[in-house]
Amino acid sequence: MAIHREKLGVFLESSKFQNFIIGLIILNSITIGMETSKYWMNNFGFMFKWLDDIILGIFVLEIILKLYAFGYKFFKSSWNIFDFLIVAIAAIPAAGSFSVFRTIRILRTLRLIKNVPKLRLIIEALIKSIPSIGWIMVLLVMVFYIFAVLATNLYSENFPQWFGDIGESMFTLFQIMTLESWSSGIARPMMEQTPYAYLFFIPFILIATYTTLNIFIAIVVNTMNEMHMQDVKEEELLLSEITLAEHRKSQHQIEVLNRKIDKLIKAMNK
Repeated sequence: MAIHREKLGVFLESSKFQNFIIGLIILNSITIGMETSKYWMNNFGFMFKWLDDIILGIFVLEIILKLYAFGYKFFKSSWNIFDFLIVAIAAIPAAGSFSVFRTIRILRTLRLIKNVPKLRLIIEALIKSIPSIGWIMVLLVMVFYIFAVLATNLYSENFPQWFGDIGESMFTLFQIMTLESWSSGIARPMMEQTPYAYLFFIPFILIATYTTLNIFIAIVVNTMNEMHMQDVKEEELLLSEITLAEHRKSQHQIEVLNRKIDKLIKAMNK
């Protein structure tokens, strides 16, 4: 029984089966998107419903088989729990008060994160970067607060629609940080009355947009690099252990062979 479970677990985690699941996820995502079109639904709605039920059935069967193969160990992996929740939500009947669950079937697409190693690496890097990113957010809030106080004091009288109070100032600064119409919509109209307003906007954009964003990216990239180096070290350690085990096995075989040769020589001398 244990051997069968082990073989089943190896099959479920094999690249061929995972590629099959990835293909189903992509197909299901495409069909769910096509269901938003009245034309496609009027002509092929029955086919979409049929495909959706089959794919959901395969996903549910996959989870059941994994629970059978891995037992309680299945829930030791956060990614397995993520998979389980996504499939469980999708399996809730989409009728009556639960009709909203039919809309969020698109969440099944998120299973690609777990099944595609590169995507999983990015998400894991983001999660591990949260403490450092949190401090970046603290720094950004301080920058926003300082510039919002300055902007309110400098421009609230002439431009109350943008800098009337500290709340409006922070919202305007957020728009400026995203670079959405900040020049044509805010900066240039203000510069018609206050020509030196650019002395306020340029430092803010440099600090809030470029510097902070680059630090954020650097933290995530550095975390990804550390995770990659850790994986490489683990692979090298595993390889060295395998090599050492093979070396010891070879030594043992040589020693056995030498003993046999010694016995054979002694027998011939007699």
